[in-house]
This record gives sequence, C-alpha cells and structure tokens, in this order.
Amino acid sequence: MDNQQQSVQGNKLYVGGIPYRSTEDDLKKAFGEAGSVVSASIISDRMTGRSRGFGFVEMASEAEAQAAIDRWDGKEMDGRTLSVSFARPQGDRPPRREGGFGGGDRGGFGGDYNRGY
Repeated sequence: MDNQQQSVQGNKLYVGGIPYRSTEDDLKKAFGEAGSVVSASIISDRMTGRSRGFGFVEMASEAEAQAAIDRWDGKEMDGRTLSVSFARPQGDRPPRREGGFGGGDRGGFGGDYNRGY
C-alpha cells in the first residue's frame, strides 16, 4: 500500500529556490527539457502578490519527474540553486497555523507615545 500511496504524487514535484522574477512559463520551458510538463505553478505571497520562491511542477509520468529531478536538483537557474524533489501529499505535512499573534503595540508605559505633544 505504501508504494501506491507514494505514486499518487509520483508525477508532482516540489521546486524550491525559484528565481523571484521567473514565471510559470519559464518553469514549464525549463522542466520541458526533461519531459512533458502537465502543469507548473509558482506560489505567491497573498499580501504582495510576489513570488515566494517555490512552486510545483507536474510531469506527464513518474519517469519524466525523476528525469526532471536528475536534471534540475542542485542546478542553477538565473543565479539561484534549485531544490527539486517529489512533492509530499498534503496529509504528510505538519499542520500550519494561520494568522497568530505577535508584534504590534501592546500599550503600557514608556516609548514615545506622548513625545512631541
């Protein structure tokens, strides 16, 4: 069963270290050197819309995905070293906490709250 579970994500690759100015088309073109690219997506920051420097590429077959890892893992793309590996299924990752607490002015004494008045 473990082998079957792995094959679910067998064609999907995690790509880290993507140059910030790269586009999804650039990613498709680069990974196309290793085989047929089904899809490519670069993850962007929700607030700024800028690239977060990582994304996912789905290849047509597991063999082509392995060829893409062999071709690009540890290699340089526009001055940044890529980290390419098989993507883990979402359930295999630790849960993330959205939002949270931190920073900000908590009031209290001191600081320059009344300075200049």
